Amino acid sequence: MWPVGGRSGLLRRFDPPPSRWAAGHRGVDLAAAPGTVVRAAAPGVVTFAGQVAGRPVVVVTHPDSGAPPLRTTYLPVAGSAPVGTGVAAGDPIGVVTADSGHCPVDCLHWGLLRGDRYLDPLALLGSGRARLLPLGPL
Repeated sequence: MWPVGGRSGLLRRFDPPPSRWAAGHRGVDLAAAPGTVVRAAAPGVVTFAGQVAGRPVVVVTHPDSGAPPLRTTYLPVAGSAPVGTGVAAGDPIGVVTADSGHCPVDCLHWGLLRGDRYLDPLALLGSGRARLLPLGPL
């Protein structure tokens, strides 16, 4: 499920870094004004709601998504669902707060991880970019 508004609000796509420590864009940015309700993109459990580097973040872990399980991240979002709360796709998990300059306009940064590896969150909706990876370790 799209976490805010309609699909027309895509401001910036996922741009994986060439290595884990390099620059890139580890998620997608969706246009969203402060106060916009943010909804869980998929069913899961709220596993974090708090500050990271001075910005409010909500993390939903999706236990039935493989090992390690997928996690979606949402920022800047003031959480409304307490940690440990089970959520269905589309359930409200918080509201967008004022952005601190991440986007040229107010936005939601939506990320997807498996373990410590960032993935394109649009893949959850069947609209991410296909990317072939080597068979061996990176």
